[in-house]
Amino acid sequence: MYMLTLMHPPEIYANTETLGVMMTNLMHLIELKSTNLYLHSHQVANYAVSVAAKMRLPREEIERIRCAAMLHDLGQITVPSAILAKMPYLSTRELSVYKNHCNAGSNMLENIACCQELIPYIRYHHERWDGKGYPKRLKGVNIPLGARIIAVADHYDRFINPCTQNWAKTKEEAVRELLSLSGMALDPEVVRAFIDALG
Repeated sequence: MYMLTLMHPPEIYANTETLGVMMTNLMHLIELKSTNLYLHSHQVANYAVSVAAKMRLPREEIERIRCAAMLHDLGQITVPSAILAKMPYLSTRELSVYKNHCNAGSNMLENIACCQELIPYIRYHHERWDGKGYPKRLKGVNIPLGARIIAVADHYDRFINPCTQNWAKTKEEAVRELLSLSGMALDPEVVRAFIDALG
Protein backbone atom coordinates (compact mmCIF):
# COMPACT_ATOMS: atom_id res chain seq x y z
CA MET A 1 0.00 0.00 0.00
CA TYR A 2 1.43 3.38 -1.02
CA MET A 3 0.61 6.72 0.52
CA LEU A 4 0.50 9.63 -1.93
CA THR A 5 1.70 13.02 -0.76
CA LEU A 6 2.02 16.44 -2.31
CA MET A 7 5.73 15.73 -2.70
CA HIS A 8 5.22 13.21 -5.49
CA PRO A 9 5.68 14.33 -9.09
CA PRO A 10 2.42 14.94 -11.03
CA GLU A 11 3.10 11.93 -13.31
CA ILE A 12 2.07 9.64 -10.45
CA TYR A 13 -1.45 11.00 -10.66
CA ALA A 14 -1.73 10.85 -14.45
CA ASN A 15 -5.03 9.31 -15.45
CA THR A 16 -5.37 7.19 -18.56
CA GLU A 17 -9.09 7.87 -18.88
CA THR A 18 -10.08 9.87 -21.91
CA LEU A 19 -11.41 13.39 -21.59
CA GLY A 20 -14.85 12.23 -22.75
CA VAL A 21 -15.20 9.67 -19.96
CA MET A 22 -13.90 12.17 -17.41
CA MET A 23 -16.35 14.83 -18.63
CA THR A 24 -19.27 12.41 -18.38
CA ASN A 25 -18.39 11.51 -14.80
CA LEU A 26 -17.86 15.12 -13.71
CA MET A 27 -21.09 16.27 -15.38
CA HIS A 28 -22.92 13.53 -13.49
CA LEU A 29 -21.57 14.99 -10.23
CA ILE A 30 -22.80 18.45 -11.27
CA GLU A 31 -26.24 17.04 -12.11
CA LEU A 32 -26.42 15.34 -8.69
CA LYS A 33 -25.65 18.69 -7.04
CA SER A 34 -28.26 20.65 -9.01
CA THR A 35 -30.28 20.08 -12.18
CA ASN A 36 -30.31 23.83 -12.79
CA LEU A 37 -26.51 23.96 -12.54
CA TYR A 38 -26.30 21.05 -15.00
CA LEU A 39 -28.60 22.81 -17.51
CA HIS A 40 -26.71 26.07 -17.04
CA SER A 41 -23.39 24.31 -17.77
CA HIS A 42 -24.72 22.92 -21.05
CA GLN A 43 -26.17 26.27 -22.09
CA VAL A 44 -22.94 28.15 -21.31
CA ALA A 45 -21.02 25.58 -23.37
CA ASN A 46 -23.41 26.08 -26.32
CA TYR A 47 -23.01 29.86 -26.17
CA ALA A 48 -19.23 29.65 -25.72
CA VAL A 49 -18.82 27.38 -28.76
CA SER A 50 -20.91 29.77 -30.88
CA VAL A 51 -18.78 32.73 -29.81
CA ALA A 52 -15.49 30.88 -30.32
CA ALA A 53 -16.60 29.80 -33.81
CA LYS A 54 -17.69 33.38 -34.60
CA MET A 55 -14.18 34.52 -33.57
CA ARG A 56 -12.74 31.94 -35.99
CA LEU A 57 -10.66 30.15 -33.36
CA PRO A 58 -9.02 26.83 -34.29
CA ARG A 59 -11.17 23.70 -33.89
CA GLU A 60 -8.97 22.34 -31.07
CA GLU A 61 -9.33 25.59 -29.11
CA ILE A 62 -13.10 25.59 -29.61
CA GLU A 63 -13.23 22.06 -28.18
CA ARG A 64 -11.11 23.12 -25.18
CA ILE A 65 -13.45 26.05 -24.57
CA ARG A 66 -16.49 23.75 -24.86
CA CYS A 67 -15.09 21.33 -22.28
CA ALA A 68 -14.04 24.11 -19.90
CA ALA A 69 -17.45 25.78 -20.26
CA MET A 70 -19.18 22.50 -19.37
CA LEU A 71 -17.05 22.30 -16.20
CA HIS A 72 -16.76 26.02 -15.39
CA ASP A 73 -18.93 25.69 -12.25
CA LEU A 74 -17.57 22.28 -11.18
CA GLY A 75 -16.31 23.88 -7.97
CA GLN A 76 -19.88 24.70 -6.95
CA ILE A 77 -20.31 21.09 -5.87
CA THR A 78 -18.16 22.10 -2.87
CA VAL A 79 -20.43 25.04 -2.01
CA PRO A 80 -23.22 24.20 0.47
CA SER A 81 -26.64 24.04 -1.20
CA ALA A 82 -27.99 26.50 1.38
CA ILE A 83 -25.56 29.13 0.07
CA LEU A 84 -26.38 28.43 -3.59
CA ALA A 85 -30.11 28.73 -2.80
CA LYS A 86 -29.57 32.20 -1.32
CA MET A 87 -27.75 33.60 -4.36
CA PRO A 88 -27.29 36.53 -4.85
CA TYR A 89 -28.25 37.54 -1.28
CA LEU A 90 -25.14 36.32 0.54
CA SER A 91 -23.35 37.52 3.65
CA THR A 92 -19.67 38.46 3.36
CA ARG A 93 -18.63 35.05 4.71
CA GLU A 94 -21.00 33.19 2.38
CA LEU A 95 -19.78 35.23 -0.59
CA SER A 96 -16.21 34.28 0.28
CA VAL A 97 -17.20 30.59 0.30
CA TYR A 98 -19.00 31.00 -3.04
CA LYS A 99 -16.10 32.85 -4.68
CA ASN A 100 -13.80 29.95 -3.90
CA HIS A 101 -15.64 27.73 -6.39
CA CYS A 102 -13.31 28.83 -9.22
CA ASN A 103 -10.25 27.57 -7.36
CA ALA A 104 -12.07 24.50 -6.04
CA GLY A 105 -13.11 23.41 -9.54
CA SER A 106 -9.66 23.90 -11.02
CA ASN A 107 -8.01 22.19 -8.04
CA MET A 108 -10.18 19.11 -8.60
CA LEU A 109 -8.70 18.80 -12.08
CA GLU A 110 -5.06 19.59 -11.36
CA ASN A 111 -3.87 15.96 -11.23
CA ILE A 112 -5.91 14.76 -14.21
CA ALA A 113 -3.62 14.80 -17.24
CA CYS A 114 -6.34 15.21 -19.89
CA CYS A 115 -7.82 18.27 -18.13
CA GLN A 116 -4.67 20.41 -17.73
CA GLU A 117 -5.50 22.81 -20.57
CA LEU A 118 -8.98 23.47 -19.14
CA ILE A 119 -7.76 24.66 -15.73
CA PRO A 120 -6.97 28.34 -16.58
CA TYR A 121 -10.36 28.80 -18.27
CA ILE A 122 -12.18 27.37 -15.24
CA ARG A 123 -10.08 29.19 -12.63
CA TYR A 124 -10.37 32.63 -14.25
CA HIS A 125 -13.93 32.71 -15.64
CA HIS A 126 -14.98 35.25 -12.95
CA GLU A 127 -12.16 37.68 -13.69
CA ARG A 128 -13.30 41.05 -15.05
CA TRP A 129 -11.91 43.03 -17.98
CA ASP A 130 -11.33 46.00 -15.60
CA GLY A 131 -9.37 43.90 -13.08
CA LYS A 132 -12.04 43.83 -10.35
CA GLY A 133 -12.89 40.13 -10.63
CA TYR A 134 -11.71 37.08 -8.72
CA PRO A 135 -9.74 35.02 -7.75
CA LYS A 136 -6.56 36.82 -8.98
CA ARG A 137 -7.89 40.23 -10.12
CA LEU A 138 -6.45 39.70 -13.59
CA LYS A 139 -7.11 42.49 -16.09
CA GLY A 140 -7.70 42.71 -19.84
CA VAL A 141 -5.74 40.35 -22.06
CA ASN A 142 -4.03 38.84 -19.01
CA ILE A 143 -7.24 36.83 -18.64
CA PRO A 144 -7.09 33.75 -20.91
CA LEU A 145 -9.32 34.17 -23.98
CA GLY A 146 -11.26 30.99 -23.19
CA ALA A 147 -12.09 32.35 -19.73
CA ARG A 148 -13.24 35.67 -21.25
CA ILE A 149 -15.55 33.82 -23.64
CA ILE A 150 -16.97 31.67 -20.83
CA ALA A 151 -17.47 34.82 -18.71
CA VAL A 152 -19.74 36.41 -21.35
CA ALA A 153 -21.70 33.19 -21.92
CA ASP A 154 -22.00 32.62 -18.16
CA HIS A 155 -23.24 36.15 -17.50
CA TYR A 156 -25.76 35.95 -20.32
CA ASP A 157 -27.23 32.66 -19.15
CA ARG A 158 -27.19 33.50 -15.45
CA PHE A 159 -28.46 37.10 -15.49
CA ILE A 160 -29.84 38.08 -18.89
CA ASN A 161 -31.67 35.05 -20.29
CA PRO A 162 -31.44 32.19 -17.77
CA CYS A 163 -32.15 28.80 -19.35
CA THR A 164 -33.67 27.66 -16.04
CA GLN A 165 -36.30 30.43 -15.90
CA ASN A 166 -39.50 30.84 -17.89
CA TRP A 167 -38.97 34.49 -18.75
CA ALA A 168 -36.93 35.82 -21.64
CA LYS A 169 -35.77 39.28 -22.60
CA THR A 170 -35.93 40.60 -26.12
CA LYS A 171 -32.76 40.52 -28.17
CA GLU A 172 -32.56 44.33 -27.93
CA GLU A 173 -32.68 44.21 -24.10
CA ALA A 174 -30.05 41.47 -24.04
CA VAL A 175 -27.74 43.40 -26.37
CA ARG A 176 -28.18 46.57 -24.31
CA GLU A 177 -27.25 44.74 -21.08
CA LEU A 178 -24.18 43.14 -22.66
CA LEU A 179 -23.01 46.44 -24.14
CA SER A 180 -23.39 48.16 -20.76
CA LEU A 181 -20.81 45.70 -19.33
CA SER A 182 -18.51 45.74 -22.36
CA GLY A 183 -15.10 47.18 -21.49
CA MET A 184 -15.83 47.02 -17.75
CA ALA A 185 -16.71 43.47 -16.71
CA LEU A 186 -16.54 41.84 -20.13
CA ASP A 187 -14.09 41.80 -23.06
CA PRO A 188 -15.50 44.14 -25.77
CA GLU A 189 -14.32 41.89 -28.61
CA VAL A 190 -16.00 38.82 -27.07
CA VAL A 191 -19.20 40.81 -26.43
CA ARG A 192 -19.29 41.85 -30.12
CA ALA A 193 -18.81 38.23 -31.21
CA PHE A 194 -21.54 37.11 -28.80
CA ILE A 195 -23.99 39.68 -30.15
CA ASP A 196 -23.16 38.58 -33.72
CA ALA A 197 -23.70 34.95 -32.69
CA LEU A 198 -27.14 35.83 -31.29
CA GLY A 199 -28.09 36.60 -34.89
